[in-house]
Amino acid sequence: MPFRFHPGPRDAETRARRGTLETTHGRVETPAFMPVGTRASVTGLTPADVREAGAEIILGNTYHLLLRPGPEAFRTLGGIHRFMRWDGPVLTDSGGFQIFSLSHDRVITEAGARFRSYVDGRPQLLTPESSIAMQTAIGSDVMMVLDVCLPSTAEAPELRAAMERTHRWALRSLAARTNPEQALFAIVQGGLDPALRAASAGFLTQHPFDGFAIGGLAVGDTREERGDVVARAAELLPPDRPRYLMGVGTPPDLLEAIGHGVDMFDCILPTTLAWQGTAFTSSGRVRLTRTEHRLSELPLDAACACETCRGWSRAYLHHLFKCREPLGPRLVSVHNLRHYLDLMRGARAAIEAGRYRAYQRERLEALDRHEHDRSARPPGRRRLPEPAPAPAPAPDAPPEGARFHLVVTSLGAPAVRDAESGEVMHPVIGPAVEAERLYVAQSRLRERLAEPGPPLVLLDVGLGAGANALAALRAAAAAPPGGRALEVVSFERDLGALALATSDEGAARLGLGPADVAAARALLRDGAWGSARARWRLVVGDLQETLPRQDLRADLIFWDPFSPRANPGLWTLAAFGDAWARSGPRCALYTYSTATATRSALLLAGFHVGVGDPSGPKEQTTAAATDPALLARPLDARWLARLERSSAPFPPDAPPDALARVRAHPQFAARRAEEVA
Repeated sequence: MPFRFHPGPRDAETRARRGTLETTHGRVETPAFMPVGTRASVTGLTPADVREAGAEIILGNTYHLLLRPGPEAFRTLGGIHRFMRWDGPVLTDSGGFQIFSLSHDRVITEAGARFRSYVDGRPQLLTPESSIAMQTAIGSDVMMVLDVCLPSTAEAPELRAAMERTHRWALRSLAARTNPEQALFAIVQGGLDPALRAASAGFLTQHPFDGFAIGGLAVGDTREERGDVVARAAELLPPDRPRYLMGVGTPPDLLEAIGHGVDMFDCILPTTLAWQGTAFTSSGRVRLTRTEHRLSELPLDAACACETCRGWSRAYLHHLFKCREPLGPRLVSVHNLRHYLDLMRGARAAIEAGRYRAYQRERLEALDRHEHDRSARPPGRRRLPEPAPAPAPAPDAPPEGARFHLVVTSLGAPAVRDAESGEVMHPVIGPAVEAERLYVAQSRLRERLAEPGPPLVLLDVGLGAGANALAALRAAAAAPPGGRALEVVSFERDLGALALATSDEGAARLGLGPADVAAARALLRDGAWGSARARWRLVVGDLQETLPRQDLRADLIFWDPFSPRANPGLWTLAAFGDAWARSGPRCALYTYSTATATRSALLLAGFHVGVGDPSGPKEQTTAAATDPALLARPLDARWLARLERSSAPFPPDAPPDALARVRAHPQFAARRAEEVA
């Protein structure tokens, strides 16, 4: 059956609309949410579970399926539907976003993207033609063109070049299609620039694509910026073709985009956050790992009729997560998918009744402030487990007795696992992407190195496999002449992870270049390494013993040790007090943790504290600074109110008057004085 889209009724007050997709494998009512089945599996769930939740279409990942099991398996075994026993429609993405995520392990040319397989380290070339060939072998009902994805906040010349290459690749993808029953969607790019978005939509809509996607969002933009782009882009797309917003996002993201006329969505959040103990409910998010749920007989969501909410209490779910029983993530995944799909069902009914604006307002008002705070940056596709575990990576068989070994994260990135603690370094999006986004880009390291002045001192707390330090050194090597040199001081107790990362196998799997390997091996051998633009020094031992002995003043601190469960001493007031004592007047500290106890410890130590940029599906991290002007989004009175309600508000070494001290912190005291005045 050829692909067809039938637009349906429109809402009177918004641009929200109903519709129906017809495919070889069935109908899809829109607006529709597609559960993400990255490797031909929606993590932890059977196709029956997914169908029972209400899904009519799922998404598969071309990049991951190309590397394992590969096109031959799909051709031999009859395509993805027979392979995974899903009889409904399937959309496959092209692999463009995954290539973008391999920031230090890929080369993009006009021909395509060269990278190494995370499965066996072999070189790969993904082109528009090979992407379509792979999607043809998979047998998906909807294929996506291969695109060039950049952060939405990239500079205009980069965005234009990526957009124009995406257009050329789209036409090559169109020419490569061989099965007319497989629909092909083009992808509108252009970052946050309205003119580029308009140019992209104008070019692509001149060609016979079956639908159009809005790509390149939730990779650095704010929710307000993203909403503006979606509204403009959707208006430029033809009304007789489906519109697909890629990789976005939270329930409020979906509610807003539906109001702009978007028909299709996908996002990993429902299952990824389920594996970390977070549930989406009708009144906002619930983190089941918190102690407040230990004795709760309440259902997860009284307004939900899913199997999980009908059958088990919050206390039982809390118990499963604390015991690391895989039944916990499975049950919460069942609920989270049902929550998203119920949201779509409600939206469709509201559009048909001509009351979508009221439905949108009612749903947003029912969610808690944290869930739909428009100042928050989006999680998009891109969590570090805290305190609940992330989906268990698939480890290679480690050598007998080895503490560190290579694994693949839940999103397919190579990483290092510590068998002693059970934790993975950069466990979701992998070390290269996280080091760049969470630490280097967020700290504006490149911009600071371009300024004149003395060497910039960076404290790298938790050297691990060296990802953060090496990313900083790469930034220094690429800095323009005349700027500041970089001095990196890395702190670590066990150097086994770095030794593994710089072995021949580790370097190939992790995508380390020759310069990275040479610098890291010198550090291991000599305790120091240097070049014309940078110096790297190693301090081995317990941080709380070694840091106070350092004679330095830091400009930046990357705080990336293992979690409080595995490394409790480094998340205390004493540890952050040592960091404060070694901080310069304009020092900024960045960490993946968003725990209330971490933030209160930083405040008690003297730092000003704010919300940091997202990392993986984790929608925020933590930024701290000695100078409040360095914080884009400081914690405010709403956070202080949450602190006062928290069941674990302070680190174990906090003083008895910790709450009073936090309230009196200049960050909050100044604002209260302004309010009184």
